Amino acid sequence: MDRYDIAIVGAGIAGASLAAAVAPHASVLLIEAEDRPGYHSTGRSAAFWSESYGGAGVQPLTTASGSALHDGGFLKPLGALHIGRAEDEEAIHAFLAAFDGTGISLAAVDPATLVPGLRADWTLGVLEASCEYIDVAALHADCLSRARRAGAQLMLSAPLRSAERVANGWQVEAGALSVTATVLVNAAGAWADRVAAIAGVVPIGIRAYRRTVAQLRVNSTLPERMPMVVDIAGRFYFKPEGAGRLWLSPHDETLVVPRDVAPEEIDVAMAIDRFEQVVDWRVAAVEHKWAGLRSFAPDRLPVYGFDSAVPGFFWCAGQGGFGIQTAPAAAALAAALLLERAPDPMVAAIDPAAYAPGRFRPLA
Repeated sequence: MDRYDIAIVGAGIAGASLAAAVAPHASVLLIEAEDRPGYHSTGRSAAFWSESYGGAGVQPLTTASGSALHDGGFLKPLGALHIGRAEDEEAIHAFLAAFDGTGISLAAVDPATLVPGLRADWTLGVLEASCEYIDVAALHADCLSRARRAGAQLMLSAPLRSAERVANGWQVEAGALSVTATVLVNAAGAWADRVAAIAGVVPIGIRAYRRTVAQLRVNSTLPERMPMVVDIAGRFYFKPEGAGRLWLSPHDETLVVPRDVAPEEIDVAMAIDRFEQVVDWRVAAVEHKWAGLRSFAPDRLPVYGFDSAVPGFFWCAGQGGFGIQTAPAAAALAAALLLERAPDPMVAAIDPAAYAPGRFRPLA
């Protein structure tokens, strides 16, 4: 029976980036249930890096990841424009207050100067100039490649069947595999609670939600540098994709049982209805539509660290829709905890206690 220092369940961005960070220091097996990694969430991301996305609790991880993403060539300029109507003024003020002192550049602007055809009632705007596109596929592939070069093994089509504590760690059965590992890492995204239950660990309450995106072709000429447009009330966002095309989402979060999800026609229709209340552009065609999974812990912050009740079980989950934009820093933080080493300078100023799984366990 093969033995590894670390077995990571899940080869999406969470598992892949963590494997890349720890493989130079330990023997790693990356276990993926699907026949290709990143199938459910990572491969269906809306693909942007926004320091405000996910809220103030996530922002330190996003900001800390910026340099690594830039240096790797995974980002390119986009910008985000947060818009609202008169009744959203309080939400605009709360948004600005949440990030006051963080160093994020947020500037009040007239949104009509940045979005031609914007309807007259959308009078409030905040520009987040630092927002950028992420090349998700390249980032994920780079993480997997770095992990492999450091000796990590990737096993596809290997759903976790059992995981039992043994004297020297874990005995793991996944697909046709039977291996032992000192540490079992739960990076299973929407399936994180299910993996915990299989391993005899009390689930945290991570839930899966469906998010819908449609690619539209519009009969309007979009500005060459139009930013992503985000409703301050969380009802939609859309971002340009070149040549009169854009990606549109109703910003939906529909609670689902973890599975391979597909877009619902009503969600696409709702997105288009909301979109047509924002701009006077005509939708010429819905060219493509898809849905992906997002998974959140109860407090909507990610979970990194050893389980407080079960030795050798490590959580790397609950990354919502911000797992890609935080991947470099999240992996560095989790790797320091997992390997019990000093943190990388990238994350040395970030307190990992905010993300510890013990926050969901009752005090003894």
